[in-house]
Amino acid sequence: MDQWEDMAQILVEKYVAPQGIHDVRVLEAMKKIPRHLFIPEAYREYSYMDSPLPVGEEQTISQPFMAAKMTELLALKEGNKVLEVGTGSGYQAALLAEMGVKVTTIERIQHLAEKARKVFRRLSYPIESIIGDGREGYVPNAPYDRIIVTAGAPRMEDSWLIQLAEGGRIVVPLSTQEGVYCLLVRKKTRETVPVFEDTWYDYCRFVPLLSGVKKKDESFVKAERT
Repeated sequence: MDQWEDMAQILVEKYVAPQGIHDVRVLEAMKKIPRHLFIPEAYREYSYMDSPLPVGEEQTISQPFMAAKMTELLALKEGNKVLEVGTGSGYQAALLAEMGVKVTTIERIQHLAEKARKVFRRLSYPIESIIGDGREGYVPNAPYDRIIVTAGAPRMEDSWLIQLAEGGRIVVPLSTQEGVYCLLVRKKTRETVPVFEDTWYDYCRFVPLLSGVKKKDESFVKAERT
């Protein structure tokens, strides 16, 4: 797609930033990512609109503003270890990597994970991609300074909180009633006898977080690593 850099800049400056995104690092990182590479050919003409788009397997790439908002709420520091639950298109993981953090991303749908890996390699992002059940987190790389859940979660999983480092934070769209999600930031202020602080933010729409692993033949298997 020609002149995508110009379109990315317009997207950020005209649509994302005015909605209340103040972290300049997030805004500048978004300008550097060719979002169209994470979107199926049929929808690429809409890549730099501030809207979610289908990416297959009944999943979507998040609205750019929502990706920016959740990233801002993570309050990232360079070198942080971050777990993303729900790779989807791979765009959110790319945004994290562009900000200089160490990303582990987990996806339950093999087909989507493999498509995202190809884009990661093309853009030279050192992202560790796991095929597995995101509800379980990913123990081998724990603890994580930050965790971001990019699907609507019915509950806060114990596995995420256990794998979160002391002083870390998790951002998750958590179900407040059927079909309604609200962004929650939970900070882990103490490890020995865990203490958490919760702050609620925007209501939002996400596809639901599901269990198990969907292989190409739709069988369910344990986590794979690449």
